[in-house]
Amino acid sequence: MLTVCSKTDIGRKRNMNQDTVSAWNVPIGSLPNLFVVADGMGGHKAGDYASAYAVKAIAREVELDERIEPVKIITNAIECANAEIFEKAKEEDFAGMGTTAVVSTVIGSTLYVANVGDSRLYLIRDDIKQITRDHSLVEEMVRAGEIAREEARFHPDKNIITRAVGADRVVLVDFFEVDILEGDVILMCSDGLSNMVGDDEILSIIKKQKDVEGMADELIKVANHNGGKDNIGVVLVRFEGAV
Repeated sequence: MLTVCSKTDIGRKRNMNQDTVSAWNVPIGSLPNLFVVADGMGGHKAGDYASAYAVKAIAREVELDERIEPVKIITNAIECANAEIFEKAKEEDFAGMGTTAVVSTVIGSTLYVANVGDSRLYLIRDDIKQITRDHSLVEEMVRAGEIAREEARFHPDKNIITRAVGADRVVLVDFFEVDILEGDVILMCSDGLSNMVGDDEILSIIKKQKDVEGMADELIKVANHNGGKDNIGVVLVRFEGAV
């Protein structure tokens, strides 16, 4: 059993919300549930179009897919969304658009996660652990030892991503598989949250709130209090037992 909440907020600095989140806590195709966060990029209208289109396309492809392997189902869905957005981006009004995507499903007591870009999935138990790896210039600098992990959050190039859905003809999708326990909380978010609220503060907020809606509201409130420089998208899932 899962308890779920999904929310977005425009933040304090933007005049358009380019984050799209969706949470299907019901069967969709062969999957018992599906959770998606997408953070669009591009000019006027293009970013919000890319993120919304990606979420709809991913859900559509998952629903149509008759296979049972979650890795193949979700990877195919992201690849289909990529191809369609890439074609649309050839139009002048949509040139340069793309979107991040972090997608997950819980089957039994296993969490399956796919990601492209720098939207994240965290697993929160006694501590907080980032499951996804950012596809960003700054993350590459951290891995190469050029800057310290603590510097990454405030680096001036932190918003430059190295992979996006729709940016190229072919998209490379990372996949993760994690065993989860009763009481675990899954947090999926755009960088509008992770750039504004540090991991320790996220952990503290999750631990203090009794339900996932309270967690989402407080995370968004703190992100805005800390500057709200970008749109904020969150999906929270609490694992109450095998699905």
